[in-house]
Amino acid sequence: MSRPIFVKQGFTIIRNIGFSIVYYYKKWRQVTKNITVGLTLVLLYTILSSCSPWFVNQFDMARSAAATTIVPPLSTRGSTIIDAKGRVVLLRGVNWFGMELKEHTPHGLWVRDYKDMLAQMKSLGYNVIRLPYSVQGLRSSNISGVDFYIGSNKDLQGKTPLEVMDLVIQEAQRQGLFILLDSQTLKDGQIPELWYGDGFTEKDWIDSWTLLAKRYKGYSNVIGADLKNEPHGRASWGTGDRATDWRLAAERAGNSILSVNPNWLIVVEGVVENVPGQKQSRYWWGANLEGVRKYPVRLRVPKKLVYSPHEYGNLVDIPWFRERTFPKNLYQRWEIGFQYIATQGIAPIWIGEFGGYQVDTKSKEGIWQRQLVDYIDQKKLSFTYWCWNPNSKDTGGILLDDWKTINTDKQKLLGRLLR
Repeated sequence: MSRPIFVKQGFTIIRNIGFSIVYYYKKWRQVTKNITVGLTLVLLYTILSSCSPWFVNQFDMARSAAATTIVPPLSTRGSTIIDAKGRVVLLRGVNWFGMELKEHTPHGLWVRDYKDMLAQMKSLGYNVIRLPYSVQGLRSSNISGVDFYIGSNKDLQGKTPLEVMDLVIQEAQRQGLFILLDSQTLKDGQIPELWYGDGFTEKDWIDSWTLLAKRYKGYSNVIGADLKNEPHGRASWGTGDRATDWRLAAERAGNSILSVNPNWLIVVEGVVENVPGQKQSRYWWGANLEGVRKYPVRLRVPKKLVYSPHEYGNLVDIPWFRERTFPKNLYQRWEIGFQYIATQGIAPIWIGEFGGYQVDTKSKEGIWQRQLVDYIDQKKLSFTYWCWNPNSKDTGGILLDDWKTINTDKQKLLGRLLR
């Protein structure tokens, strides 16, 4: 027997009211629970922050890292570097040298633990380390310049240079730092004109790269290969001479690397001269990328190519520093020498090295360095500053001579790029 319609409606209303009461009671319980948890966390943060500035720093670092996580592998899109999610990436880093010298380890480990050194780099806002090495060092079994009695540098005891590189890369990954490997020298401590020489062949150079590309294929924080540091002297671009044409050698090495590890960026520096039709006659080692206009590097894996000039302001007499229009002439020099590559959307630019002692507003080196920092900021370029080490005799470093204290003037200047 069916109930009257008003009875049915009454049951429906009562049921819906009951469901609503249960629903909003559950919501109320969840909200009050969240408020309680939130208030507890705020109270805990307040107590800990009043006791420990270190906690505040670590909390802020973690919050910042969570908001700006870069997901490798990296690729390129026009003039930008992008991550695996297609987001534009700015790589802001330092050079930490030593593995290309007789010690075969990053410098400063006679004073500090390598893990502590990496943590300090991260805390200052850097996200990548350009790590130079020598081909000779990779083939060696000996390291030196390490104090095995401070902290976990004991990890390095008995290790080969290559195994030291493993440990530095592994710790950098744990701390959220990327690594760009850099073939700085063939023989320890000597930068050759070309990619072969000093007792090493082109095959030795390429074999070293393919070894590293295979070895670190599983490390997502190793993002690329800076193929050869600062080609100069006889090095040419676009001449077609297999013995000296750096562009052709970069293609051979880059394609060999990508054949075994297609995820890496291939970073190619410029030359000094010997570029057909170049507009400017004077450059630093590795700074002349005018040849890309007519003779771009051709890689078999698309969207992996980055060009990387070096710039300095104090090492020798600099003719363009004496020009009447200095420092306004610098922007035009950089546009002609390398930045046109990004302006025209050909490929990204990564300033692989720049640095110097002076960062003031009066000396020519200081003015130059400030101009370049402003330029990097305006053009949104990636960079790796030279250098972390205080023992670079031509430039000094981010660290002072005690290998612990920060050069606050340099860090303040670079801080414009780290925000």
